[in-house]
Amino acid sequence: MPLVPRARAAAPPGARPSLGAVTTFDCRVPDTRAAGLAAAAAAVRAGRLVVVPTDTSYGIGADAFDQAAVRSLLAAKQRGPETPVPVLVGSWSTIDGLVAAVPSTARDLVEAFWPGGLSIVLPHAPSLAWDLGRTRGTVVLRMPLHPVALELLRECGPMAITGANAGSGAVPHDCADAYTQLGEAVDVYLDGGPLESDAGSTIVDLTGTEPVVRREGVVSTAEIAEVLGRTPAVA
Repeated sequence: MPLVPRARAAAPPGARPSLGAVTTFDCRVPDTRAAGLAAAAAAVRAGRLVVVPTDTSYGIGADAFDQAAVRSLLAAKQRGPETPVPVLVGSWSTIDGLVAAVPSTARDLVEAFWPGGLSIVLPHAPSLAWDLGRTRGTVVLRMPLHPVALELLRECGPMAITGANAGSGAVPHDCADAYTQLGEAVDVYLDGGPLESDAGSTIVDLTGTEPVVRREGVVSTAEIAEVLGRTPAVA
């Protein structure tokens, strides 16, 4: 079912509605950054979607514990539940409440590469009432190295955030491209300016007895091996 655009109130002071009818904020300006973060946090708490800059790309995000919001996120991306949505966090310690256990390998990698371009896969805590897709009992976790994303995460808590592209579109590295793809499916766009294109985050699976690199990105397998003291398998 196509998404129906919601009616929107007038943009708050500091907003610049340059991307159509939705509210956007230039987060390179301190005053509008503060207003944008407040608007984005309010949207997330209300079960709406936001676009936020991260260190790897622009991402579309929702409250990780709001199942309806995560379904809306997947619909906006034209993606099904077979590709689960990662969860981004604003601090190292947040993961303790999200996973069944934190092995020493995970602690070592977090201390070495967070915030930054490393995602880790762990069994999620069975008590959590979330639906991120067909996760098979796991969750992909990352702490991004971008001040706007970190401020929002520290205000809202863990968020389901994935690339702000729709269908087969390229993952966007500027806010205007994110709007072109997602339009009014998103309530608030936080514009951090153009981002440098990169290889995305590296994904390390820690659900088994040995770490496995599922995708090599900005953190190399060699760097991971140096931290762990052994070379991980590569899927």
